[in-house]
Amino acid sequence: MDKGRDKEINRREFLKGAAALGAASAMGVGFPAVIVHKARADSDYIIKLGYYNCDHMTAAPVAKDAGIFQKLGLRVDVTGTGRVPEAMAAGQMDVGYIGFAGMVRAILKGSPMVAVAGNHVGGSMYIVVKKEITKPQELIGKKLGIGTEPEKNTDNWIWFARTVGIPVEGKNYECFAMSDKDKYLALKTGHMDGFYTCDPWGSMAEYENTGRILYKFGALPSGEWGICCPLIMNRNFVKEHPDLAKKVILAHSMAQQLIYTHPLQAADIFAKNYFVPQDVALMTLFRKTVGETRTLRWKIYRSGYEEQIKHLMWLGTLETAPKFEEIMNPEFLAQSGAPDFDAFIKEKVNPTFPLGMSYGDWKKKAYEVEGKKL
Repeated sequence: MDKGRDKEINRREFLKGAAALGAASAMGVGFPAVIVHKARADSDYIIKLGYYNCDHMTAAPVAKDAGIFQKLGLRVDVTGTGRVPEAMAAGQMDVGYIGFAGMVRAILKGSPMVAVAGNHVGGSMYIVVKKEITKPQELIGKKLGIGTEPEKNTDNWIWFARTVGIPVEGKNYECFAMSDKDKYLALKTGHMDGFYTCDPWGSMAEYENTGRILYKFGALPSGEWGICCPLIMNRNFVKEHPDLAKKVILAHSMAQQLIYTHPLQAADIFAKNYFVPQDVALMTLFRKTVGETRTLRWKIYRSGYEEQIKHLMWLGTLETAPKFEEIMNPEFLAQSGAPDFDAFIKEKVNPTFPLGMSYGDWKKKAYEVEGKKL
């Protein structure tokens, strides 16, 4: 073997790898082997991705079951109902979907996570109650799935209670903490009077006629949208696998694009992963993409960050917060190849699924897009 020639090939491979990874400094002797090994590691690496069993985070199962991860050459282990902050802090999760407030609190406690893309701007959360309850004041003294000490731990409950003029403190209710699915089952079987939830459980209550949506959360009291839940990554994963990080963000945006443009396909995936009828899945996706405006968004909004921080301060559940640059990194989104969200909506969504269309018309169009009839 020509050792000089082999050394030169390794040098060229190193320079290619360094450029691909955005290397900006000299790395010293021995790094060619590291870069070659890292390339192999990227192709073999199994990305651990977690999300909660909430419709806001449906891009995760859609990216998996629609074959988007596979198309981009990604190997992803997707876990629903995962304990994202804890797993991220323990180094057992690379990518996740998490509520904004929980993310901020976790970062303040030292969790190595960073937000790399938007996911859901807010709204689309509900107070669901049994049919006999028609006004918020009737909730006092009732059995509610709003978590223990909701005045400290449930941001949107505080917002709701203040808005409608009922006590915030949990001592005024019988409070329970459980999964949204279990809360719905408790309501359905008469063991609970109401609960705070995301979809599909609000839509499920309406579909099965077991309860009603008493209150819908939308934009913040300021009238502006905040950040409900972003796409986050472990900082070590971002540092060690920047190319994979960009591909995951692209996959995330592609999943949301599919939800907007092919909602029937997305609803089939949603129904399978959330164990609900297809009609409930369709109702849920309609709310996210048309009925309650375009709440699913991969774009990062600095204004949304600032509005959400102010809102949490007003609620009293956050005393201090990192600066935008400390927890939000829009760089990888900009480099991922994901299209501009606003341009995508204008060009690809508005002509087919405009805001203001009824659920019936939207559902009919969703079938037409796939060449089917209702």
